[in-house]
Amino acid sequence: MKKKIHILLTLAGILFLNNSCTDLKEEVLDETLGTTLTDEEAANGIIAPVYALLPNIFQHTTYFALQEISTDEAILPYRGGTDWGDNGIYLALHAHNTTSTDPNVRSTWDNLAQSISRSILAITTLPNLSSPNAPLYLAEARGMRAYYSMMTLDLFGVVFVKDDSNTPSKVIRGDEAVKYIESELLAIEPLVQPKSAVGPGRLNQAAVWGLLARLYLNAPVYRNIYGSTFDFTAADMDKVIQYCDKIITSGQAKLSSDYFAIFGNDNHTNEELLFAVDQRPDLNGHNRMAYFSISGDQFPLAQYPLANGTDGPGITSDFYRTWVQAYGAVDPKRDPRFYQENMSIYSNQADTCVNDADYKINRGILRGQQYGALRVNGAFLRCPDGKLKVGKLGYVTRSKPELAVNFTELIDFTTAGSNYNSGYRVEKYEFSRESNTGRNRGEADIVILRLADIYMMRAEAKLRKSGDAAGALADVNLVRASRTATLPPPALTAMDLDLLFRERGFEFYWEMLRRTDMIRFGKYEGKWTEKTDSNVRKRIFPIPQTAIDAASNTPGYLVQNEGY
Repeated sequence: MKKKIHILLTLAGILFLNNSCTDLKEEVLDETLGTTLTDEEAANGIIAPVYALLPNIFQHTTYFALQEISTDEAILPYRGGTDWGDNGIYLALHAHNTTSTDPNVRSTWDNLAQSISRSILAITTLPNLSSPNAPLYLAEARGMRAYYSMMTLDLFGVVFVKDDSNTPSKVIRGDEAVKYIESELLAIEPLVQPKSAVGPGRLNQAAVWGLLARLYLNAPVYRNIYGSTFDFTAADMDKVIQYCDKIITSGQAKLSSDYFAIFGNDNHTNEELLFAVDQRPDLNGHNRMAYFSISGDQFPLAQYPLANGTDGPGITSDFYRTWVQAYGAVDPKRDPRFYQENMSIYSNQADTCVNDADYKINRGILRGQQYGALRVNGAFLRCPDGKLKVGKLGYVTRSKPELAVNFTELIDFTTAGSNYNSGYRVEKYEFSRESNTGRNRGEADIVILRLADIYMMRAEAKLRKSGDAAGALADVNLVRASRTATLPPPALTAMDLDLLFRERGFEFYWEMLRRTDMIRFGKYEGKWTEKTDSNVRKRIFPIPQTAIDAASNTPGYLVQNEGY
């Protein structure tokens, strides 16, 4: 179903202020058109805001920061002593010293809380409308509330239960929260449409199955968040396998032969995606995932000399070494998930003149000296034939032209490890062709669920339930073998939980799964670059102090998480 969804400015004063969702494109109407709406228009206007804050939730400084920079996968030092200092919040996040006043924690919480509120408004309003789409939209709103609740449970250990906008929410935790989310997803499972009918940007049948599998896999953690061990029961693991099987056998998704196409500008139609944040440029999505890590002197678009990176986070040496250990004497770029070279200039430095249409930044994990479009005084240099001049990059934008954009393995909180060029960088999502600043008009949908994760979750459930290493190995190798656009990674010959954790790192790096994975696999209290804290209470984040203060008039209603 493809149609425009209107933001309706009614006398009630409801104003929806954000971007559109997937095929639900918002169009602001002038109040002078009147306040009498058809039920169809009203239904359309009510469902759009339920999805509208997803781009905000998945921004680089909200959910991404919490899920990645808090782990062994990503680190964001105080660059050059002048950039990304932000009062030390990224240093604290990586070292597990985050406090309840952290603005990224607050932004994530606020966007989730507002999305839940919008879902409740839709749930309470849609049953009163005679629109033929109202039942479907009601199911989607209820399912999205469950999804947002799963995120608050995973991040903060709490879920808010509320069915009436005029009554206070009930705060639940642990097993009660798991059962509530499960019941909501099961209730709407038969009511939402197949992915083929609505695409990956709407809550669809395969997405619900995938969320149920993810819930059952993490339920042992959610029930006992501070536990020294987690009870992965056969009943839970059977359900993981059951819902993964449903997706795999339904034919609603297909593994992509090209790994980086999953994160490309045209990925809205990539068959591997089950559920995603629609970022197509007509929806004015963000492009921060592509700009966040690369250098401020990397300009990926020939037509836009203002679109660059920002020297944000790099991968830790600890995470890079897992690739090295896996491949031994072979360069890890042998794995098509690690790196994709897009121009010969990067291996043939004499090839310095490039057609604008052929200029394309490399993808994956970027190491060593970087080459790209040379810019002087805000304009790109050109060869005598008019082609784009491409050469060795230095930190001209930082007034340090003598410092090469030469990414090093070293990255930490020391002076040397915090330089602009420290750390290998990640360009997993393709840089949007439409982004004139590098910070806007994203094209690539941000992945929430994809088919590879379904196979990996099924593999993990097989291992945890009965030690079925052969079955788990088959699932993992099937995913590896599917990447046939280039030479696929070699088949593995053994499988256990440690190898599966490593494999999930290779497959899903930079996809906002790492923190949840580390906790489930018992790795989150370990030591890595600049992180030595082993306090199990840091598995979840503090509830923002602003939320605690707002609830202070009801004693005991919202209690801060332990350890904060």
